[in-house]
Amino acid sequence: MEQYDPQMKIHQMSTWLDELKQKLNHMDDAEIIEHKIGTSASVHLLYIKTLIDPERLNETIIQPLHRSACNSLSSCITNAKVSEVLSFEDAEQKIMQGFILLNDSVNDQWLGVQLENPLGRAVEPSQTETVIYGAKDSFSEQIDKNITMLRRRLPITTLKTESFTIGSLSKTKVVLLYIDGLTNPEFVSLARKKIESVDFDQFLDSSQLAAFIEDHNHTVFPQFLQTDRPDACAYALGEGKLTLLVSNSPFALIAPITFFHLIQSPEDYFLPWPVASFLRLIRYGSFIVSLTMIPFYVALTTFHYQMIPLPILFVLLESRSKLPFTPFTEGLFMIVTLEIIKEASLRMPTKTSQTLGVIGGIVIGQAAVEAGFASKVLIVLMGISAIAFFLVPNYQVTKSMVLLQILLLILASFLGLPGIVIGLIGILAHLHALTSLGQPYLAPIAPFYGKDWNDLFIRGPLIWMKTRPNYLKPLRKWRQEMKK
Repeated sequence: MEQYDPQMKIHQMSTWLDELKQKLNHMDDAEIIEHKIGTSASVHLLYIKTLIDPERLNETIIQPLHRSACNSLSSCITNAKVSEVLSFEDAEQKIMQGFILLNDSVNDQWLGVQLENPLGRAVEPSQTETVIYGAKDSFSEQIDKNITMLRRRLPITTLKTESFTIGSLSKTKVVLLYIDGLTNPEFVSLARKKIESVDFDQFLDSSQLAAFIEDHNHTVFPQFLQTDRPDACAYALGEGKLTLLVSNSPFALIAPITFFHLIQSPEDYFLPWPVASFLRLIRYGSFIVSLTMIPFYVALTTFHYQMIPLPILFVLLESRSKLPFTPFTEGLFMIVTLEIIKEASLRMPTKTSQTLGVIGGIVIGQAAVEAGFASKVLIVLMGISAIAFFLVPNYQVTKSMVLLQILLLILASFLGLPGIVIGLIGILAHLHALTSLGQPYLAPIAPFYGKDWNDLFIRGPLIWMKTRPNYLKPLRKWRQEMKK
């Protein structure tokens, strides 16, 4: 680590002004202003006017400099946080982060005053994880505001924050949050090590960071839970997990997680436990149905006619009698068509996407049947499967499920029902091999943690959840302080 030398600093700082002017050359929004202090001393203000708040600049620096008869900068600026700049790299970084740089010629020092223009939007309801009950606020692109939301929910001094800067171009700020004395230090150490090892030039969203620090890069299953809900992050921190916030991204990363967290909803903890458990079971059932319904149709119509009841078989034969395609081609065609419609509806303005939904759902569906591209039975099954997809609360998982659905479809077209069974066993084996921040992805089933099952398929009564999940190895197991 470089040693701090005051004499060297003074010598270097005398050349900073010229070097900074060179750095700011050909930047129309860069401002360099000279002000007189007292009778002989002068001060230079350097800043990027598109990054700073001009009203605060006038109130905090310009007016005090004009009014006061002060002999130093620090005595003039009293209503803003002033920090000394000790290196040229720090000066260059600060000016690009919305700081005003000032050189104090009297004391031979450079100062930085943060007057960043707060461009962030107002606090809005979550658009990706909507709930009927529970908090409505969501994270924004301002990382400091996001930390404030978490601190208001967890007003404890043991909520620690560690800052990192990643990306040689984007200089993206990453904040690691955890509760000291509760979260297992192994998780914190591993996360810290992973973030420090990241080497990439540009980060524009938290999902990019997740791609660099997740344990397995070649899988469709996310190993960090992405959420824009502060209450979900606060609950995860209270369980012993850690959270990562990334500047300019409204989504936080939570780890370690298991596969079952991807099927659970924040609203599970706001409803009576029988209702929450029923809805959670429906979600698990929908996950299985959406994944296997179309492959099951292909397997039955291709290899296992004898398993279909006779009245339904007549309907199927009548429905498919005029189709020129095999069940596999028919199913693949409809899956791809549905994905095209879903992607198009996401990319278009809201009102247009509603029209597109009507066109895709009714016009194209009806036209596909009449044109002989798909059977009526398959259209009905596709509708059920598509609705079941939307019951899974995690958007990343729904995208992954499409690929798994196509995989099962291919296996079903070649092997029938045994192909689906082989595919499901393969998916389970793959899930068993995954880890999230070093912790097993299928916990508490494999490895088995019996006490954690009260918040797995069934969400048990909250008064029964007196301990934190065992697979997280928290330093404080009991949620009740009296039972240590």
